[in-house]
Amino acid sequence: MGTWNLKGLRGSVLEELVNHTNDIYREQRLALVQKIPTSIKPVKFDKKTRQISLAYFDQKSTVDYIGVVQGVPICFDAKECGKDTFPLNNIHQHQMKFMKEFEEQGGISFFLIYYTHRQVCYFMTYEEANVYWMRGEEGGMKHFKYEELDLGRFVPMKKGMVLHYLETLKKVMENGKS
Repeated sequence: MGTWNLKGLRGSVLEELVNHTNDIYREQRLALVQKIPTSIKPVKFDKKTRQISLAYFDQKSTVDYIGVVQGVPICFDAKECGKDTFPLNNIHQHQMKFMKEFEEQGGISFFLIYYTHRQVCYFMTYEEANVYWMRGEEGGMKHFKYEELDLGRFVPMKKGMVLHYLETLKKVMENGKS
């Protein structure tokens, strides 16, 4: 029996949590946030089954989600991590560039990092991510450790909401973004 390739399912737990939460936010008119589909270019297409059998990514994606929360534009990327050390190579330079430009236009950019082995989600502002990013660019550690994170930025899991990231976003906005 062959081995299963489950790499395509990475991130699916967090994505499902975020999508469910976004549906509830929309129903309750708290926010309108949508998943940005990854653009692909089909190479092989079976006309009988109408299925794409081979494709490649058309262009680099920016972030996973974009939307507005009661007049405030937001964008964020959802990442999963299975250990207490998060490698910065999971964040791409074009994502950091997009988030920086988004913030320069008055929006708020962040990452939701789900630690699967702990079953907790961390809300990391663009500014915080940039500190770790610059540390790596300047020859320092090319990762950050769970112990380095701000305990006040973990996203509460709420009944009915599942992953209530707006609560943490509000806290971040009230206390300053960094």
